[in-house]
Amino acid sequence: MAKKIAVIGTGYVGLVTSVGLSDFGNYVVGVDINAKIVDKLNGGTPTIFEHGLEEYLQRNLKTKRLSFTTDIDSALKSAEIVFLAVGTPPKDDGSADLTQIQTVVQSIAKNINAFQVIVTKSTVPVGTNRWIEKQLTAAAPGKDFAVVSNPEFLREGKAVQDFFHPDRIVLGCESDLAREYMEDVYRALNLIHVPVVWCNLETAELIKYASNAFLATKITYINQMANLAEAVGADIHVVARSMGMDGRISPKFLHPGPGYGGSCFPKDTKAIAATGDEFGVDMSVIKEVVRANEKQKARVADRLAFLTGTVKGKTICVLGLAFKAETDDVRESPALTIVERLLELGAVIHAHDPEAMANFRFYLGEQPGDQIRYFDTSLEAAVGADALLIVTEWNEYRNLDLESIRERMRGDVIYDTRNVLDADKARDLGFTYAGIGRS
Repeated sequence: MAKKIAVIGTGYVGLVTSVGLSDFGNYVVGVDINAKIVDKLNGGTPTIFEHGLEEYLQRNLKTKRLSFTTDIDSALKSAEIVFLAVGTPPKDDGSADLTQIQTVVQSIAKNINAFQVIVTKSTVPVGTNRWIEKQLTAAAPGKDFAVVSNPEFLREGKAVQDFFHPDRIVLGCESDLAREYMEDVYRALNLIHVPVVWCNLETAELIKYASNAFLATKITYINQMANLAEAVGADIHVVARSMGMDGRISPKFLHPGPGYGGSCFPKDTKAIAATGDEFGVDMSVIKEVVRANEKQKARVADRLAFLTGTVKGKTICVLGLAFKAETDDVRESPALTIVERLLELGAVIHAHDPEAMANFRFYLGEQPGDQIRYFDTSLEAAVGADALLIVTEWNEYRNLDLESIRERMRGDVIYDTRNVLDADKARDLGFTYAGIGRS
């Protein structure tokens, strides 16, 4: 049976969840405090870049199953199920800031008028959903509700695909009636036999953190192996491919690069380390992952300075600003750390990214004079450059017109931190080429 759903928050998780749940046949109201965002979404224009999202958004707006509003009270009053998809940014100590969660919980308490299921999609520390239960019980005595933990596992750039074809659904649920509601919500996925993990609240919360921390660890591990491969003359791609053939390891996330970024891995590794500190549990492995990842990002700028002799007064063409390909998200992007370091060292930056330049300009902030310029194409960005630095693995960078770039550049250094180029071809054209983890 179709459910009436309110989704609080229209960021990456909230918007994809709103669109996906409405496509399952539910009636969904997405809530955001920003009227401009709401107007844009109601007009059928996504506020984030995700393949396929615009098509699904427009289709479900047309069927009247999906709408967006700034009026949280009206959305909550009519909802049978409320999904929390607001931000939980890290505080200075690495722990999650639950201010937005707390604000929404207060609004829910004011508006409960019948049995309601409150589903946490936001990534929250272990114990948060139990805390939400206590908050609602105290603020809305006698009201009937159930809290469910339903962490998301969406990959930015493939979020729509992941929503409709997930590896699994995790549901921390301790109410039989809430379980019936959630089975209705995800009936479309049950029909295609997507595995469902039913567990208690704490287990669901930890599954999310443990998954992301493990993936971050795997990335950091292969990056350190790549650095060692450079030092000893080995080829990290052959090493990684051979490792991935072992069924116990798998080839996924064994791709060396400039470090992980985005809205999840940096935040979640710090948060789970903070949770360990809170409960007196040694999380030294995760803490080292965080430290090593920051060191990897800084290493890129220092390595480029070594390759060019110095970057002071030189023009560096930086290709790729998003934290990964197929997204416009620059949060915690390695490019931010790298560009900031290059600017500190006195470099001039020519930057290009197919989708993320506006966001990067916002997060980096205004820079003095012409120290950084943004270009519409990679060829334009390469004009007069002393070195070319590839930071993000966009497909278009795999097929760069190296001959035209060589003609436009002043220098000859290419530092390919994603190993997307043909090293032999680059060298044949007269480039001084360096990748990560290979000679």
